[in-house]
Amino acid sequence: MKRKFIYFINPISGTGDRALLLKIIKNKTIEKNIPFEILHTNASGEYLYLKEKIATENITDIIVCGGDGTVNQIANALLGLSVNIGIIPMGSGNGLAFTAKISKNIHHALDIIFTGNAVYIDSFYINKKLSCMLCGIGFDAQVAHNFAKQKKRGVVSYIKQSVNHFFIAKAYSFEIILEETTVHSDAFFISIANSNQFGNHFTIAPQASLHDGLLDIVVANKMSKLKMIWAILKQIQNGQVRNYKDKKYHSKNIHYFNTKKLTIKNPQLAPLHIDGEPAETAALFEIEIIENAFKLLIP
Repeated sequence: MKRKFIYFINPISGTGDRALLLKIIKNKTIEKNIPFEILHTNASGEYLYLKEKIATENITDIIVCGGDGTVNQIANALLGLSVNIGIIPMGSGNGLAFTAKISKNIHHALDIIFTGNAVYIDSFYINKKLSCMLCGIGFDAQVAHNFAKQKKRGVVSYIKQSVNHFFIAKAYSFEIILEETTVHSDAFFISIANSNQFGNHFTIAPQASLHDGLLDIVVANKMSKLKMIWAILKQIQNGQVRNYKDKKYHSKNIHYFNTKKLTIKNPQLAPLHIDGEPAETAALFEIEIIENAFKLLIP
């Protein structure tokens, strides 16, 4: 089948040069003799019209030029469709792209897209809302909420918000319900990960896979702030998945396990982010993997 592209460009994500991006996209896609259209993302995040457009115009590939939040919105509209999703990382974190080893270099990202190596990856639902890569409850979610209010985006701004909130962060009470057991924890954060990182190569769930049919759960339990820095650094470097029946699991400051689904009770209404974007929290989260959710163009 002859390929036909739609490029979606988020006009506000990240800090890149949009004029240069447009020029490169047009020139390289024309060189490949691939029909294409360039559209802007919309503030509402509604893309339901894409299903009909894809069917009537025989679109084969949707290319997202933006960050994880933009990928989330567009992928949500494409679930169940036989269409490839490509990413040109233009966001502040780009966690899904970096997990999939997609380069932030525009030329390299386009080369991956043109190669057309599409593989199915998993996603998951949290209270029936789609997440492509990672949700956080607690500390990192509060940072995401603070970051969203900043006029200036980018890595430096995110680090600044993380440091500022670190010194005042508190632990929240959670109840984590699995098929065989229930875990009670006072924790600074819980990460539900399909990808292995927060973004910017900050790897919180080093064993996570985009297509293993499992979610990696990381729980940073209450501890001193100094100890938390050390524990997270160890988790980033070589965190090992452990079964909750393992004796060593219970002695760890950070619990790291995987599962297909879980329920989290959140009585203190710790904040939530979905794929790096602030989201409305809840007292109860029902979370479940979606295997083979959509096709992603990867190296």
